[in-house]
Amino acid sequence: MEGLAGREQAVGIEAGSLFFTDPDYRVDPRLTRYLTRSSFAWLATETRRNYATDCCLFFDFLWSRGKNWDEAYDDDVWDFQYWRRWSPRNPRLIGGSKWNRELAALTRLYKWAVSQGVMVKSPVTERVRVSRAGEPVSVPVGRAHEVRSSNVKWLTPRAYRLWRDVGLRGYAADSRRDPSWRGRNDDRNAAYADLLFSSELRRGEGASMLTIEVPTLAEATHRYARGQLGREVTKSRRARTFYVSADAIEAIDAYVGTTRRAAVRRAQAAGRYQAMSDHRVVMRRSGWRRTTLHWVDDDGQAVQRSLDMIGVEDRLRLFVREEDGLEPLWLWLSEDGTPFRPHSWEAVYRAASQRCQAVLAGRVAQPPWFTPHMARHSFALHMLVVLQHALDRRFGLSPEERRAMRELYGDVWGLVRDMLGHASEETTRNIYAAPVADLQIRSLLLEEPAEDTTEALAQLARLSGRVLDTEVGP
Repeated sequence: MEGLAGREQAVGIEAGSLFFTDPDYRVDPRLTRYLTRSSFAWLATETRRNYATDCCLFFDFLWSRGKNWDEAYDDDVWDFQYWRRWSPRNPRLIGGSKWNRELAALTRLYKWAVSQGVMVKSPVTERVRVSRAGEPVSVPVGRAHEVRSSNVKWLTPRAYRLWRDVGLRGYAADSRRDPSWRGRNDDRNAAYADLLFSSELRRGEGASMLTIEVPTLAEATHRYARGQLGREVTKSRRARTFYVSADAIEAIDAYVGTTRRAAVRRAQAAGRYQAMSDHRVVMRRSGWRRTTLHWVDDDGQAVQRSLDMIGVEDRLRLFVREEDGLEPLWLWLSEDGTPFRPHSWEAVYRAASQRCQAVLAGRVAQPPWFTPHMARHSFALHMLVVLQHALDRRFGLSPEERRAMRELYGDVWGLVRDMLGHASEETTRNIYAAPVADLQIRSLLLEEPAEDTTEALAQLARLSGRVLDTEVGP
């Protein structure tokens, strides 16, 4: 392989690879090596994108001082922290959680630079402390300690439905279709939102699904179906099982049969897929426990790869040949039939929340707003309430019987932890489920259970401003 493509392949640059340029549009090969040949390349796709953006902010800060990225000192990092978090001249200050992520991105980059001999000393100052396991670990100095891991928001199911119908489907406050609504991807957007709200999937995980990964209604048991995520699209880089409601599957099926099909037909008629030079046509699928896809590469060589091993950028290039021509395996498509990128969903959610604010102001106590990550929080809280309510009401267990059942099957915190794919139950308690100390969930759900889960969630909303319900004011 010759030319630019050959040179890119020689240094490990694949389709979708990140790279940096300075304001003069020059590429530093050392940074390219960091992005493609270090442990950075093994991070989850969304993490790589976020870390690269964080580094760019610091590089721009250095450039304003007449410095290149490899000329940074510890004073530059301290000044950058002041600018990002406290400077009165910065109109967009960030909180402790965001700063900790930016500091983690810089720590990773400059550790690599020192290990490769690019720099003598990292500008990120670190200190050694003893971990809970009694082992010494290095942590960057300057981490924010006032971060509230429980500072999250949840939406109750009825508040979510209001947000979806008004924000994504174009309904008015009276639950009727707004005649002025001009939305063109209503069913796609609503189906994706239902997928995230009824499952434990993250934004990028749900956004990167292929059509062949959507569970079927025939697989649903008690209105939920089980699916499998390949490790290359999960944040943990481990394959895991997820559960999604039958209603969400029905919404996805409706989208696939209508809006998506129309987008594919338009793209086929325009020859858009055939014109793509880097598509891969899947000839067949095999496997039982793990699906394997088979295609022929540009050199005519047969390729077979487990779905577990196919990352986001490669998924974007997967097609199948149907009677009418090529069709992408990527589930969510834009109007022109091309794959809808994962990060694009943020704009969809933001526009929906803005519409809710405009349409519902003065009609409900608190117009709902929502983000893709709030869906994961809401799923965890909802499942916590549902599971605990099942123990309290369906089985009518006494406290002693409940303890015995918990010892046998594990408690609801552990079940939600497994659904979310966390390694630690502590993470589930502190971040994704309602904090015990703040919302007093155990007292509310164990000692004074509500009549149903809707009322239980309403009680939680009345106790905390972080649980948003349609009948609760700010």
